[in-house]
Amino acid sequence: MLKTFIELLGDDAAFLHRYLAKALVYGLLCGLSIVAVVPVLGSLLAGDTQAAARWLAVLLLGVLLCWALRRSVEKAGIRVGVGVLQGGRHRLGDHVARLPVGWFNAQNTARLNHLTAQGMMTVAQLPAHVFTPLISGVTSPLVVLAALFFLDPRLGLVGLLALPLLLGLFAFTAHLGQRADKRFHQDTAGTSQRMVEFAQAQSVLRAFNGEDGGTRFLEQAIARQQQSARRLIQVSAMSVVANTWAVQAAFAALLVAAVLWLGELWGQALPASELVPVMLALLLVSRFIDPLLEVASYSEILRGARSQLAVLDELFALQPLPRAEHPQVPADAGVELEQVSFRYAEGQADVLHHVDLRIAPGSMTALVGASGSGKTTLVRLVARFFDVSHGSVRVGGVDVRQMSAGQLAGQISQIFQDAYLFQGSIADNIRIGKADASHAEVLEAARQAGVTEIIERLPQGLDTPVGEGGARLSGGERQRIAIARALIKDAPILLVDEATAALDAENQAAIAEALARLRGKRTLIVIAHQLSTVAMADQVAVLDQGRIVELGTPAELAVRPGRYAHFLAQRRAAKGWRIAAEALSEDSI
Repeated sequence: MLKTFIELLGDDAAFLHRYLAKALVYGLLCGLSIVAVVPVLGSLLAGDTQAAARWLAVLLLGVLLCWALRRSVEKAGIRVGVGVLQGGRHRLGDHVARLPVGWFNAQNTARLNHLTAQGMMTVAQLPAHVFTPLISGVTSPLVVLAALFFLDPRLGLVGLLALPLLLGLFAFTAHLGQRADKRFHQDTAGTSQRMVEFAQAQSVLRAFNGEDGGTRFLEQAIARQQQSARRLIQVSAMSVVANTWAVQAAFAALLVAAVLWLGELWGQALPASELVPVMLALLLVSRFIDPLLEVASYSEILRGARSQLAVLDELFALQPLPRAEHPQVPADAGVELEQVSFRYAEGQADVLHHVDLRIAPGSMTALVGASGSGKTTLVRLVARFFDVSHGSVRVGGVDVRQMSAGQLAGQISQIFQDAYLFQGSIADNIRIGKADASHAEVLEAARQAGVTEIIERLPQGLDTPVGEGGARLSGGERQRIAIARALIKDAPILLVDEATAALDAENQAAIAEALARLRGKRTLIVIAHQLSTVAMADQVAVLDQGRIVELGTPAELAVRPGRYAHFLAQRRAAKGWRIAAEALSEDSI
């Protein structure tokens, strides 16, 4: 926990150390103030008023010091919290920015958004509002325990045995609460996902499920969330009850020990001075229990905060991509993969196996293969979404690990299957590729990507708002704008991941034409299933189960009996089926 705070605070970790030192001194001073009551009462019962007055002055001084120190501790805790909010988000952002791009999937991004928006506020409140009573609630009983040992070793021994048992129970109930809390958050995230899915996929759901819109999946997710919520409430309530009962049981054990002590003295002709220690011990027993009850009351609050700290621990434990100490400049736009193997996580199987591929500058390479064959992974390794597990990926003769992030980004533009547009105008989205692009440059990129015909039919032209995520445009229109964005960047290497997938024939033709214009001008690495796109390539690499099984020009591979020839036959057969179907439809009219 403290390690996480130190990572969040960075250079401001000294504030945390000062706060913890003050909180510890405060807890010890509180314990000493409690113990100071013993000589005050002992002196009064013995009839020594002067000694009682002196000890009372010490007690009052201790109380004043506790009050002043508590204010100082609270200010120090607030300073730590402010440091977490001000600098912690920046340090977390700096760390996350160095993580592999492939880490940023939908689930991880959602967790990061929740953590930065709500989780950091929860963590920042811990020092001022939770840690202080917890620290004092643990240190004060230790001072009281020492006084009990002085008054009667048997009472001190009972308290010494009870303390680790209580803390162990607190830790156990906190662990149970964390498990229930984690499950609840998982089911809550699942329910949110189902709600968004339910809203976005109404056309499909109603087509197959009628007017109710297919609520079965959503209802199941809500039921799971409700079940986990009930479980969390039950575990939380049981934890509070168990912790409180355990503290009361420790109190009862100390009372039993005190009663046994009194039983030994009962009936003996003892002076009052012999009974005074018993009375004072009973007073200390009650003061020993009170701070522990406060610790028990904060256990659930701490449990909730620990779930956020656990997420922070996971994030900081992720290893960022190493930075090159002496970045090297690539000589050209060639790409080379040498004996590349890759796995997404330790213990998982490799998804690429000893891949060798050389792509000449200005050439076009098409990657072909079944789903899951490793095409997308290969393209992502070129862009350094991840680092290879074995082998090397070189751009312009330089290993991508020996290039700075800026150098590599300057060499590569990317077009993804799912083109995401930011809220703003068409021109704003194109300028993401080059922030200082002139109006003429934007128009030229739009022309090359086939966006001109889109803006000509829109009243506001390039200034037309695209909506959130490009919702006001069709999939093909979004894809063309994404291509224009990549073109205006004018990077020498262009990676295209199934840009024409799931588009209509018109948009496929427009995008294929844009790629054709780039042949010889850029190094193109294209994942494609369209024959027209593959036929343009200078070379075709056929992947199967993470290996390149065929490599050559389209003409060479077409005459070989292999996977590419089979792929070609399937595509031609599918094209022939569509033509025949259209002819049959025309004859039937």
